[in-house]
Amino acid sequence: MTHTIALVGGTGPEGRGLATRFALAGHHVRIGSREAARGAEVAAELAASLAGRTGLGEITGSDNQVAVSQADLVVVVVPYGAHRPTLEGLREALAGKIVVDAVVPVVFDRGPRPVDVEAGSATEEAAQLLPDSTVIGAFHNLAAEVLLDPGLSVDADVLVTGANGDAKQAVMALAGQIEGCRAVDAGPLRFSRFVEGITTLIIGINGRYKVHAGVKITGLDTTQNAQNTQ
Repeated sequence: MTHTIALVGGTGPEGRGLATRFALAGHHVRIGSREAARGAEVAAELAASLAGRTGLGEITGSDNQVAVSQADLVVVVVPYGAHRPTLEGLREALAGKIVVDAVVPVVFDRGPRPVDVEAGSATEEAAQLLPDSTVIGAFHNLAAEVLLDPGLSVDADVLVTGANGDAKQAVMALAGQIEGCRAVDAGPLRFSRFVEGITTLIIGINGRYKVHAGVKITGLDTTQNAQNTQ
């Protein structure tokens, strides 16, 4: 299935990286930004960098509101400090849509430091703020630098959390279309706090070793259906 995917806050490295991979998989991508001109500028840059590739999906840019209105699936990649106000401002536009939260509650002060979230995780906070949307957690652990280079295989698992089985399967299918990625059902939404915490740990490891590490779950047979852990 081909999606039209909006990336809220998609002008940053992670947003641009995911946009690159989604477009390569044939999906139509809408880059969202607080400023429409910035969204359009980044979209044009990405489209130009990928021009000529077979099966490439359309890439356009606008402000977040317009991008969301054009999409059936939305990925949120804003910094955590902008998480609540951004989602509150887009609540009505996001109603009825699958919203994938990829935000990590982290600040940088001589290295990455986790931010305590009252809801337990950014993804759970998103679910509270968006009662009329279906919120799924995914794509936290993928290195932007790798995503941005179409010549590289990502070689990482995508840990997917959520309560809605159909929405979770849709996001897992999307993750599996990124070259080198395998989607793993990481359980209910309340496990998002662990996925986000691992991301902070990986950021620190990457900084110390000067690498772009990801997450790989070993010993897993993904041909079998995951057991329900809701």
